[in-house]
Amino acid sequence: MLFSAVAVNLPKVGFNFTTDQLFMLTALPSVSGALLRVPYSFMVPLFGGRRWTAFSTGILIVPCVWLGFAVQDTSTPFSTFIIISLLCGFAGANFASSMANISFFFPKQKQGGALGLNGGLGNMGVSVMQLVAPLVVSLSIFAAFGSHGVEQPDGSQLYLANAAWIWVPFLAIFTLAAWFGMNELATSKASLKEQLPVLKRGHLWIMSLLYLATFGSFIGFSAGFAMLSKTQFPDVQILHYAFFGPFIGALARSAGGAISDRLGGTRVTLINFVLMAIFSGLLFMTLPTGGVGGSFIAFYGVFLALFLTAGLGSGSTFQMISVIFRKLTMDRVKAEGGSDERAMREAATDTAAALGFISAIGAIGGFFIPKAFGSSLALTGSPVGAMKVFLIFYIACVVITWAVYGRHSKNKK
Repeated sequence: MLFSAVAVNLPKVGFNFTTDQLFMLTALPSVSGALLRVPYSFMVPLFGGRRWTAFSTGILIVPCVWLGFAVQDTSTPFSTFIIISLLCGFAGANFASSMANISFFFPKQKQGGALGLNGGLGNMGVSVMQLVAPLVVSLSIFAAFGSHGVEQPDGSQLYLANAAWIWVPFLAIFTLAAWFGMNELATSKASLKEQLPVLKRGHLWIMSLLYLATFGSFIGFSAGFAMLSKTQFPDVQILHYAFFGPFIGALARSAGGAISDRLGGTRVTLINFVLMAIFSGLLFMTLPTGGVGGSFIAFYGVFLALFLTAGLGSGSTFQMISVIFRKLTMDRVKAEGGSDERAMREAATDTAAALGFISAIGAIGGFFIPKAFGSSLALTGSPVGAMKVFLIFYIACVVITWAVYGRHSKNKK
């Protein structure tokens, strides 16, 4: 999500990239993040949560340092920014391994709340980044390391490198904290062969689609909201407000998991998709037409509602995944005459693998949503075409959730 704050400022420091190219830079981290989430989620059972968390956190320092130097040289080609953008996606993959790791620490009845809290705090990083970046780019805090500002029309200085470099010391601290402070569970170890059978489950692909609609929307809106707002309401200083949507979504994710533990993930997810479809429809009425009209206040309010529901749905769908795969695996093992201990062990392994794989599919939304906005604007001059696709998708998810899980009371929990 670093590029969601950096891309919108690149023209201000001398880069002449097109709007579609800027949307592309905000979208690409989600591509590499999504592709790497699958192997990342398998790494925890293979190497252990402590070792893998320390390693995968430490390597994030590389794109942060590189980006800081790249934005200060206007001769940096677009291809270089593409590479850095893809490297930033390693952070998204790291999120998948954290979700796989935490699933081993909690029993079934508490997994929704635990996964929701971990996911919510992780998603909170999007909001923190979008809040901190606009503040630090106005300060000369890394002059000793080569940071220099670019004068703006109002006489102020823009230190865009700070948006990337501010995270380096924190990443170093978190790497050391993971290595020396995390616990390693013997039950979290499993071979790749033990994890792969989960890919044959039909529910894996259904839940991947539903999670794409919830978490994919959250991460995609987080990546593209600032750029979209800038194209529709150019007079608004959107970076002053962009952080609040991801903040609400992150809090809602934590709540979504806990609420689903009490009311049932299917029920919460179904209602949530209905609300997402309604808010998507309302968004059309807030946009300007031909550069005239529109209401930023209404646009911002509806988008906050979409962030809220995307966050709630991310928590509720993850709760569903945990419940569904634990039940499927335990029923299978017991039907084979296996012991309760074996059933619980294999259920934990299958659930962790499913959570990692499904989170990878969901993360693809972080690419498609901003790219869809960019393509729609490039082709028609309006984001309406992309928004129509999103609306149809949410309606389809309402139908799928009801047809597969909602009609049978035994699946509602």
